[in-house]
Amino acid sequence: MPTRRRIKHEKTFEERLAGEAKRFREAAREAQPGMARELLLRRARQMEAASRLNEWLRSPGMRAPE
Repeated sequence: MPTRRRIKHEKTFEERLAGEAKRFREAAREAQPGMARELLLRRARQMEAASRLNEWLRSPGMRAPE
């Protein structure tokens, strides 16, 4: 069986999500109004939602089911 390639990330997951959201928003700012711009903005919102969801899941209020 082949071995899995491991990637050592230099930034945290939250930092990577925030960076992607920022990159999508900047691309949308430069894009012409239309479908492409809307798709870029949607991706930015998805990255921000994923970041909030990850923060919520890692909060101390979340416990494993018993």
